[in-house]
Amino acid sequence: MRASVSPTCRRVVCLVPSLTEAIAATARPLLVGATDWCSHPADLDVARVGGTKWPDLDRVLALEPDLVVANAEENRAEDVAALRAAGVRVWMTAPATVDEALDTLGRLCAELGDPDPAWLRDARAAWQDPPTVGPVDAVVPIWRRPWMVLGRDTFAGDVLARLGVRNLFAGHTDRYPKLSREQVAAADAELVVLPDEPYAFGPDDGPEAWPRARPAFVSGRHLTWYGPSLAEAPEVLVEQLRAAH
Repeated sequence: MRASVSPTCRRVVCLVPSLTEAIAATARPLLVGATDWCSHPADLDVARVGGTKWPDLDRVLALEPDLVVANAEENRAEDVAALRAAGVRVWMTAPATVDEALDTLGRLCAELGDPDPAWLRDARAAWQDPPTVGPVDAVVPIWRRPWMVLGRDTFAGDVLARLGVRNLFAGHTDRYPKLSREQVAAADAELVVLPDEPYAFGPDDGPEAWPRARPAFVSGRHLTWYGPSLAEAPEVLVEQLRAAH
């Protein structure tokens, strides 16, 4: 029998879509607020507090949370500071690898009273020996106008590396390099991995700029979210990457 622990919080507001999904899957009654972008689970019925970059802090505080969950990339430092100044405990996350994400999730779930939920066990198992497609050289855009790609030390980059995808810009000094149109056209990659978020790339919006690479359209949720989606991410992403071969 798994040991249970008492949660350290009773009212949680989450400003990170993937962690909203994780909290809802672990201790849904504790979740009282989430951003407008928190789309999973589909039947989530909690107060909405605006976007990840521009949350309505008055709405957050009105929910009287004893824990706010945030992320160093998705949420602004000034909003985190303002919440802390108001006396709210803020749980910050910043995983750059799959292992760091799994460890972070375990610690967060312990705060919620369940340090080892079934979905987290499934996620750990899925990444023990994931399927691979590679090695294959790729470039991974996340935005256009201007073009931005995955660079060094990113969670999504580690996800792809563990699936056999070698990011051409993994050694760049920036985590999210901006590229000129000339750099984009000259990129010598076998694949251009095009997620559907944060920018919604599609067959008519993205591949035309990368003439040397085959397009691989992938789920942004499975590439960039760390939460219950990690349990199925290896199979989903590898299937999508193989479809480009």
